[in-house]
Amino acid sequence: MALSTDLYINLRKDILQGRLQQGEKLTEQKICDEYGISRTPVREAFRQLEMEGFIETIPNRGAFVRGFSSQDVQDMYELRKAYEILAIKWAIDRITDEEFDKLEEAFEFMEFYTQKKDAEKMLNINMSFHEMIYKASHNQILYNILSSYQFYIKHSKGRCGYTADYLEEVLDEHRAIFEAFKKKDVEAGIKAASSLKAEHAKQS
Repeated sequence: MALSTDLYINLRKDILQGRLQQGEKLTEQKICDEYGISRTPVREAFRQLEMEGFIETIPNRGAFVRGFSSQDVQDMYELRKAYEILAIKWAIDRITDEEFDKLEEAFEFMEFYTQKKDAEKMLNINMSFHEMIYKASHNQILYNILSSYQFYIKHSKGRCGYTADYLEEVLDEHRAIFEAFKKKDVEAGIKAASSLKAEHAKQS
């Protein structure tokens, strides 16, 4: 099971990052040889990838990469946004003192790296900030869904060309979310999450 899970994660990254192209055929034997494993974990990884829509198995022809269209990517952002609004709503009500302290620390690091104009570190902390909110919703199903979207987004976008103005805009948007947590204001949190634009516009 561990072998098939590791293979599934690696193949999923390769598809998201374009190393495996849409329409490319995936051959069991080639992957077995490349990873030094038997056919059983390869077939299990293929099954998982097909369930998530990453590949398509055509009878008598084999497995082919489906990839993501620009519409798929746009839909992914819209879905994540809808689920994040729900996560923020629940998390504001359910967050523990310890979780809030960690969220506050993450936001302070976002401020620090924005001032330093360090886009890579700032945006990595930003992802942690979101992850903390997902956990603070205290709903495992929602956490799993949003973590999957975060994985897709992290591995399907390029991180280059970020300007200081862009980082400031992302920070301002997340300041509004953090302030809602600070005040335990669910409506303000929903409004702030609904207004997120900079991060999505740059990544989509």
